[in-house]
Amino acid sequence: MHVLGGSASTTLAERVSRELGNAPFAIPFRKRFPDGELYVRVGGSFEGQDVVIVQSIRADADLVELFLLQDAVRESGARRVWVVIPYFGYSRQDRRFFPGEPVSARAIARRAELDADAVITVDLHSPLNRGIFQRPLHEASGIPAIARLLRERPVDLLVSPDKGGVDRVRRMGEILGKPWIGLEKKRIDSERVELYFPPGGPDVRGKHVILVDDVISTGGTIVESAKLLRQRGAEAVVATCTHGLFLKDAFERIKAVTDDIFATDTVENPVERASVAPDIAAILLRELAIDPSTSASVSPNLRAEVARS
Repeated sequence: MHVLGGSASTTLAERVSRELGNAPFAIPFRKRFPDGELYVRVGGSFEGQDVVIVQSIRADADLVELFLLQDAVRESGARRVWVVIPYFGYSRQDRRFFPGEPVSARAIARRAELDADAVITVDLHSPLNRGIFQRPLHEASGIPAIARLLRERPVDLLVSPDKGGVDRVRRMGEILGKPWIGLEKKRIDSERVELYFPPGGPDVRGKHVILVDDVISTGGTIVESAKLLRQRGAEAVVATCTHGLFLKDAFERIKAVTDDIFATDTVENPVERASVAPDIAAILLRELAIDPSTSASVSPNLRAEVARS
């Protein structure tokens, strides 16, 4: 198995290769022509090999690079192509809200899987996204990665910033053996929200509280959640998420009202301290029917994830 790291996910791709027992890893050559077109080249031959391409989709350029890499490895003889899209951009447009709109998530998914034998992603935005793929789809979760980091920290209560994340925070609670709640949210506009404690919510005075979200983009919900918890007397508030986009001044605004912030490495950002590499590698080993116990170089985290799956 060979692992290729697209420019949006180079570090994560290298971590996946290490989790797979130091599978051959490469960063494709890329450049821009004077007219702006992208050029990529993969080295060597992949004749009869499984090739894993790791590339998050944050911008249109990431998509074009993914398509070119898929074609390049097919041209180089790859037997199967595993496309890993840790952060699947465009996933929020998972339905048509107004006449004339595309279902962007479906449009991107169908094109991304055209030259793929299977797709692996992490924490899709909604369950609707799972039904838009026609090739085999495997969805990893960022929750185990965050939980591995939280085991080393004081945790009294886990909090979802809204009801939509209740399943996520419940799973985190099960892994860590900690209580959890979901806040009530009323959205005012794209950047402003009002948040409320659920009736009969717990007393957070003097407690270490962890906010658990899937995506932090502008940070409005996290900021208001942290403020509410501070008002209620929380001793410490830590913000966590799977996909840390931190658009505009989100990082600075969150940092001002929390004690710490960290995210997984699905998107390269300043606080990517929890890695989903073991979780992605576990899916690959399971689907390829490879026993991790046969390789001494497979990481302990990966062995644990395979045992759980």
